[in-house]
Formats: sequence, structure tokens, C-alpha cells
Amino acid sequence: MMKFELGCHLVYSIYEPSTFVFNIGVVHNQYQQVEQEKLEIYPRLEIEEYNNPFNGNRYLRLNAPKCQMEISYQAIVELHHFLQDPHEVQEVTPANLPLEILPLLLPSRYCQSDQLINLAFSEFGHLTPGYSRVTAICNWICQKVIYLSGSSDHHTSAYDTATERVGVCRDFAHLAIAFCRALNIPARFVNAYAYGLNPPDFHACFEAYLGDRWYLFDPSRLVPQTSIIRIGTGRDAADVSFATIFGMVEMNEMRLSMQPLPDPTTGKVDQPFFTTEAIAIS
Repeated sequence: MMKFELGCHLVYSIYEPSTFVFNIGVVHNQYQQVEQEKLEIYPRLEIEEYNNPFNGNRYLRLNAPKCQMEISYQAIVELHHFLQDPHEVQEVTPANLPLEILPLLLPSRYCQSDQLINLAFSEFGHLTPGYSRVTAICNWICQKVIYLSGSSDHHTSAYDTATERVGVCRDFAHLAIAFCRALNIPARFVNAYAYGLNPPDFHACFEAYLGDRWYLFDPSRLVPQTSIIRIGTGRDAADVSFATIFGMVEMNEMRLSMQPLPDPTTGKVDQPFFTTEAIAIS
């Protein structure tokens, strides 16, 4: 069990009446227990909330006039990770997958798995199926792709990253997802808060469906898996943008914060750690 205090503060200049859809709230589930939560918006605007029953994503929609707008989200979250011996975590054939998981075997906007089948099978097709093969995909990306801030944009896809061998966490996740799907392993994009990023930012990683659940992977290796708190999941980044905006808007500021909190009984602050165990937060 670990506890974190986290949040984000976003500031926008709005030049015409505009609509925002935010996805910045932590998912509530058995692994992520939200103890406190606060959302503040200036100026005060009416908010519509929607929780997706399939993946738990939480959406906020608001309509803003021409103005300067600030939105702030803060939460205290207790993490209860599911840990498993990776040798016991096996792949599931398409014939035995739950029907609702099958769409996450298919190519998507940023994860063109159909265009990467040959590369995926040449690099990973000979490996033993299971958790270790997904780990090998992450190792390959971490070793073969250079992490470079500003090296990609919202047009960059998994195919681009495989070709150019440079990107950021979003691109690393897209490439891993595409490789997994090319090998018939369901995979989905994860947008998250993560402790230890410098500078602080929203983090991207992914989950692969193995055995009977979604397991968390991070090919960027920028932060410990035990510090990752899920905001949203989707086919790729297009499904889980922290802000989708309809209108003429400029972002002026984005600040994120996250820190571990002391155990209330011992007063000790447990630090997040990298683990070789299979870990799940979904």
C-alpha cells in the first residue's frame, strides 16, 4: 500500500465561446482508492460529469465564454497494487479472450499494428509467449528508441517511431501497443499521474491483457511502476487526451505535482520502486 497527494493546474486563454472535455480525474477502482478529491474552476461554470462504465474513465464537460479560465484538480489516492509472479502470467489466445477485449487486438489511429507485423514477428515471434515476451518488447523499445523531448507531435504514430527510432513516452507506449497487437496480445494506452518525472507532466504507458487481467508496462522506464496512478485508458492517445477542446483556445500554463505521503500508523514515507513482479492497477 502506498499513498500519494497529486494534482494539476491548467490555465487557458479563451478567445471565443468554447467547449472543453477534460480527463484529469483519477480512476476509482479496487487498486486506486481516492480518499479526498477537489476540483476548482474559475470562473465558476456548470460542469457535466460522465463515468465510462467499461474502462472507468471520468470525463468533465464544460462550456466556457470568452475569458481567462483556470481549472485545478487535487486528490489523495491510496494504491493497492496487484502483484503476481511473472512466470505465472500467460498470454490468452483470441479464441479464449473475453469478447469485450477483442477490439483491443485491432489497429487504431496511432497504433498501426497491421503495418508492423513483420517487424514484430522477426524480433519477438520466436520468444516464449507470456509476460516475459511483453517485457522483451519494452526492453527492445527502451534500448532501440531514443527518448528525446520535443522529437514528436500529435501526428506521430507507432510506425513513425519504429522508423525514426526517437520519441517520448507517448510514442514508446504506442509502439509497444502496436507490437503487442501484431502478436495477438490485447493492449491499451494508459494516461497517468506518475511520481518522479522531471519536469512533472502527464505520463503515458500501457497495459497488456494477460491471464485474466490487465498488467501495467512502461517501456520508457522513466518512473517506478509503483508510482503510476491511472487517469484513463483507450485504444491510443486519441481516446484519453487530458483535454479535448472545441474552440479558439490557448494554453498558458500547466503545472502538475505528485508526492508520496507518510503511513498514518508509522509516519514512514515509502518510496516508489521498480519491480520485476507483474503489476496491475486495473
